[in-house]
Amino acid sequence: MGSPTRSESDWRQRWLRLLRQVERVPGPADEDALLYRLSQPERPRVLAFVNAHALNSVVGPGALPAEFFSALSGADTLLRDGSGVSVLFKLLQMAPGRNLNGTDFIPRLIRSFNGRAIALLGTREPYLEQAASVVRHSLAQDSALVCAHGFMALDEYVALVCAQRSALVVLGMGMPRQEAVAAALREAVTHPCLIVCGGAIIDFLGGRTPRAPHWMRRSGIEWLFRLLREPRRLFARYVMGNPLFLVRALCLKAARPL
Repeated sequence: MGSPTRSESDWRQRWLRLLRQVERVPGPADEDALLYRLSQPERPRVLAFVNAHALNSVVGPGALPAEFFSALSGADTLLRDGSGVSVLFKLLQMAPGRNLNGTDFIPRLIRSFNGRAIALLGTREPYLEQAASVVRHSLAQDSALVCAHGFMALDEYVALVCAQRSALVVLGMGMPRQEAVAAALREAVTHPCLIVCGGAIIDFLGGRTPRAPHWMRRSGIEWLFRLLREPRRLFARYVMGNPLFLVRALCLKAARPL
């Protein structure tokens, strides 16, 4: 077998950099400490999540994978999301830490910002308003809340966040757009805040996307529940993406990284 091509080497280097950046949290007390630290930003900071789909999305030539990798690797805090990345860490003989998927972790984060201004930016109506209602009544009753759908121009988001001086900004636009928006917001905003790349979190809060049963979550197969509900939209991400991720994970192990 010949030496790897430049594109093959590039994705391996991108994966290794992201894996080294992931903050692996050993136990519940460490998770609580992380939650407190994230809730006390001293400047604009970005929180993002690394899952199998994110790692697949940084592979390949062209501008989009490179730009997504730049935005994702530029986050101030990266957390592991999902069982796929846990498998990858174990293949590399690294402890994966707790699964801090955004769907469970972000509501806890919102609660920790109760009493401070919060912005929900993403999805569309009626799910955005339904998510806002959950935040107002269950998660952050004492917070001022501003909302905007996920299809506005960047300068409009910047204006909203700056006008409200949002302490917490939750983006629900999906990869790779939300990571690019988060990076741009961090550059434009001058007050301390936490900008969260939340994926489908606003859809989950708003009832557009239901959660899997607890047994599926505990088994690490919530992705299968989502695939069965939305097979057409998620076919490429899971049916094609999961085997491709596993092959790449095995290739990375064979290359004896780290």
